Parts: sequence; structure tokens; C-alpha cells
Amino acid sequence: MKHLRSIEELGVEGIVRILSLSEHMAQVNQRPVPKVPALIGRTVVSLFFEDSTRTRISFETAAKRLSADTMTFSVSTSSVNKGESLRDTVETVSAMGVAAFVVRHKTSGIPWQLSEWTDACIINAGDGWHQHPTQALLDTYTVMSTLGRTPSATCLAGLRIAIVGDVRHSRVARSNVQAFTALGAQVVLVAPRTLLPPGVEDWPVEISSSLDEVIGDVDVLYMLRMQRERMNESLVPHLGEYSQRFGLDERRATLLRDTALVMHPGPMNRGVEMVVDPATLPGNVITRQVANGVSVRMAVLFDVLGGSEATTGVQT
Repeated sequence: MKHLRSIEELGVEGIVRILSLSEHMAQVNQRPVPKVPALIGRTVVSLFFEDSTRTRISFETAAKRLSADTMTFSVSTSSVNKGESLRDTVETVSAMGVAAFVVRHKTSGIPWQLSEWTDACIINAGDGWHQHPTQALLDTYTVMSTLGRTPSATCLAGLRIAIVGDVRHSRVARSNVQAFTALGAQVVLVAPRTLLPPGVEDWPVEISSSLDEVIGDVDVLYMLRMQRERMNESLVPHLGEYSQRFGLDERRATLLRDTALVMHPGPMNRGVEMVVDPATLPGNVITRQVANGVSVRMAVLFDVLGGSEATTGVQT
């Protein structure tokens, strides 16, 4: 695989391949010294034009555990502030001998544009409202592994997954819908009409405007963050009303099945979409998502940069 830019271009076969590799990487991460020499001599650059904590650190940790060299591009102290174009930045860094760029940008489609300017591999860490494929992969892996299922094209079959909240501005929701439904899950989007994207009627999902009607009948409750930084208009009257209708509070938590998983991509807005402390919920797997993110991103880097030639590095 040359690039990982979207779930769609990865396909079912690719998703299953990454999930299988992630199981191997999870075993690596359980070792006293969680490191293998699979990517020695390769350089991975974090090219983040938007703020990030979880994704950036997760990728950098993953690269180091595969013995790759890492570079972090800091926009605030770079020549971008002097007017350097994105293309010039990429071509300049590429000339230093880069194997892969992990890129996050506020503009949708940037990972595809970058792949025309460099021979390095491009991994999409979030482009605008469009895609966040590694988040979807780690979420899929978390559901699959928590429920004791093995990687396959139908490993999520029979599951009903509710994605709740600001779907309109969420690249996570778009990628998750593609990944979950590709592996057989039934997805229902729960949101006010103003927070649903145009054309959502064509997505392979159900749509509901009532969390109370849905919550007792799901195997996974996936709460989205209200992305106020992406909103340039008032799409909800106020956050208090939104929280009353779509927030996970103590009353709604009692409606969940005993076996239901509760997920969130982070960072969460406590008191908005998450009113109850998720740590008190028996089905909370939010911190497990973070931990699994390292294993899944190790699998992605290995698949993009290592391939079959580096298999012995993982087994070492």
C-alpha cells in the first residue's frame, strides 16, 4: 500500500489486513521492551497544520516502536509564517530523505494533493471535514477486539452502532461509517437535522433525531465532539439545549445495555456531549481506544513502509 488517505480507497481487504497486523502490533506493545527493528533507516515526518495531541503523539510513538526515525514539523516556527507554500514545504522536507508524511490539514483533499508533490508515502491524519482513516481503523479494532472477534470481512456483522452528535463537521463520523458498514455493522446517526451533512440520505445508515429512542437498542454508543471551532454559524440554539437532547447523562446511561460499549474520539467536551463521567460506565472503552491507536498506527506504518520484506522485524 503506497498511501493511506481514506477508508474507501483502503477497501474491505485493506481494512482486514490492517486489523490483522494490529493484533501482532498489540502483542509487541505488551513486551517489556515494546520495540522491533521493522523500519530501521526510514524517516517519518509529522506534518500537522492543525492542533493535535492524541493523533500526533500516537503516530510518533508508533514510528519509534518500529525503530523509524521521526521528525516533527512545527508550523508555528516554520517558514510557512514567512509565506512558504505547502508545496515548497513538502518538497523541501522530502529532499531530506523522508519515507512517509503523516499529515493533518484543515483543507479537505490535501493528502491527495501532497501525493503529487513527493515520492514519499502519505498517511492522512485528518483533512478538513473529509476523512480520518486511522481513527476509524482504531475504533473498528477496539470494537472487534473488545467483543472478542477476529479480523474478517464480517467481523462487525450483527452489531448496531449509534454515532451521536456533530456529524456535519466530523471527519471521524465519515470514516467510521465507511469502516463499520464495510465490515457488516448497522449504523444509525443520531443528531439534530442542522448537524447532519448534505447528502446524508445517500449514506448506508439510518437517521434518528432522538437519542432516547435509540440508546437502549445499540451495541456501541459512539459520542462525537461538538466541533465549535469548525462552526461559522449557529447550528444549535445553545449548548445547554443540545446537551439535554443529545448528551450522555446519568439517566441515559441507565438505558444502555449492560454489554454496550461507550466510545469517544476525544478530546471530549465534558458537560456537553459527555455529561456523565465515562469512567463510571462499565462499557467505557475510551482509554482503550487511545491505547489501541498506537498498535493500529504501527500496523499502518508497517503496511505502508514495511510490507512483506519487514515481516521478520515484527516477529523479532
